[in-house]
Amino acid sequence: MDFITSLEPLLKTFWFIAIPTSIIFIIQTIMTFIGADASDGTSADFDGDISDGDAPFQLFSFRNLINFLLGFSWSGISFYNAISSKLLLIVVAVIIGCAFIFLFFLIISQLMKLSEDASFKIINTVDKTAEVYLTIPAEKSGKGKVLVSVGGSVHELEAMTEGELLPSGKLVKVVKIENNQILIVEKI
Repeated sequence: MDFITSLEPLLKTFWFIAIPTSIIFIIQTIMTFIGADASDGTSADFDGDISDGDAPFQLFSFRNLINFLLGFSWSGISFYNAISSKLLLIVVAVIIGCAFIFLFFLIISQLMKLSEDASFKIINTVDKTAEVYLTIPAEKSGKGKVLVSVGGSVHELEAMTEGELLPSGKLVKVVKIENNQILIVEKI
């Protein structure tokens, strides 16, 4: 530790920020890759609703603080001998720290584009073609079942018709949904 104690105060400050920040960043990265970290900057570390609802991440989070301090401290160390003005050095370090947060924002927004909602919603069956699985009685006198493909998976759902009897194997079109659970189908 004699190395750090012999440094000028500003450089010593950059090192005192860089070392613990780097350790925390490495721990966060390892936890992210093993799946132990679920927040990834998407929620605030305090109670206060400052989000506009469309932002892919929260600006004031522990992860963003670490990202800022990482960019700030290491750029301060890197440019310490290259930039003679201490005020300019601090301004450059702050700008680079903010750039680290912006870079993290870009990465998260690109990753959010990769997310996919694969949950089944019955409303997505409207106007789809289905195959009658269990005979559907005529004019809503009973229920049958159809097989309908939504989002790459086949679902077996209850169905009724307002027309004539639909035997097994017949192709039908879903025209509407009743009671948010029963498909109303018609012959194609």
